[in-house]
Amino acid sequence: MPERVLVGFDAKSKRQVLQTLAEELAGSLGVEQDEILRALLEREKLGTTGIGDGLAIPHAKLDGIDEVTGFFMRLSSPVDFDALDDQPVDMVFCLLAPCESGAEHLKALARVARVFRDEDLCAKLRHATSNSSAYALLVPSPASNAA
Repeated sequence: MPERVLVGFDAKSKRQVLQTLAEELAGSLGVEQDEILRALLEREKLGTTGIGDGLAIPHAKLDGIDEVTGFFMRLSSPVDFDALDDQPVDMVFCLLAPCESGAEHLKALARVARVFRDEDLCAKLRHATSNSSAYALLVPSPASNAA
């Protein structure tokens, strides 16, 4: 869903990134923004979701949602995310999953991590000029897969 992509967001901190993700996802999921933020912050307490190379995958499980949901954000300038490599983060993919989703949640995390390992794709995402162009990179059309 293109509305779950935000390119060029100007954040000053990790907390502001997480707050904005919670705000963006709350309405479409029918879950309180504070509940999403609380879940994301609790997960960060267990260890950073900044995986290195300017990338972070904040994630949490929530009551009241029916399926794994993602949101991609590219920041206009990197912020400190306590990443494993101590480098700031400029691309964030948030995943929220139902509390009862065990393997499905882990498979989604693995899929996002695989996508972020593609250096060419990451470079293209960093140069995407609009939400729709970033979305097209993240979710290629079936026609482009047939080639």
